[in-house]
Amino acid sequence: MNPVAIRPLWLLVLLPLVCPAAPAEKAAKAQATAQPVAAPPTDLPAAPARAPLPSPPSGPKPSREQVRAMIDEVAKQYGVERELVRAVVGAESNFNAHAVSRVGAVGLMQVMPATAGDYGVTSTAALFDPKTNLRTGTRHLKRLLDKYKGDYGRVIMAYNAGEGVVDRTNSNVTYQETLDYTEAVIGNYRRGGGAAPTAGALTKVRLLRGMRNRGQARRLLKKYLDPSLLSLKVKPTLALYSLSPALHAVGPESRPMFELDQRSMR
Repeated sequence: MNPVAIRPLWLLVLLPLVCPAAPAEKAAKAQATAQPVAAPPTDLPAAPARAPLPSPPSGPKPSREQVRAMIDEVAKQYGVERELVRAVVGAESNFNAHAVSRVGAVGLMQVMPATAGDYGVTSTAALFDPKTNLRTGTRHLKRLLDKYKGDYGRVIMAYNAGEGVVDRTNSNVTYQETLDYTEAVIGNYRRGGGAAPTAGALTKVRLLRGMRNRGQARRLLKKYLDPSLLSLKVKPTLALYSLSPALHAVGPESRPMFELDQRSMR
């Protein structure tokens, strides 16, 4: 047999061994061996819906005069100055027994249901009853007065911001709402004939407003000002106690609180 004629036969036999498989075959094999990919879960729990705010009753509300009479009775019962209770009621609800805040505080003294539970009132609906609300709020005031030894400033701040905040900040609460609230209650208290000392509390509020404003200024400087641009240095000229603007003496003989460090300008 002619060797030249045999050579093509051998090539036909060896061709499948040396040539790779067709792309279609590879795809079919890969599909057969691939692990199935799990689909993302579709039954994830939805975010909890916000609880609806308490709904006030449909009945009539007591008049301001009726609320004042109730306050006198409840304040005497728990040994709290009636002018203080009236001042809190005026700032909290303006004597509206059906008032509900955006966070769910209820009634004349805007008692939170969780706080009411500490005094045995477990029904939110019961807080719309003016006497129940006054008793609960006044008992809370009484406890705060005992805790802070009759310091009206701290008591009022704690009633608004919570005693935990007052304790953690060492009574230096700078919440805008709390500062406004404290001034409003003290203003009501003074206009209503309250005689307890409150001038110190108002001075404290003014200082805390300054702290808040300085904190905002520092945040703005940090955000918008490059510290490397600051080349001037200042040094205090007074004792540290006198560096507070509220305590700085004003007059012809007063010294500036700070002066430029001349060495930094050379």
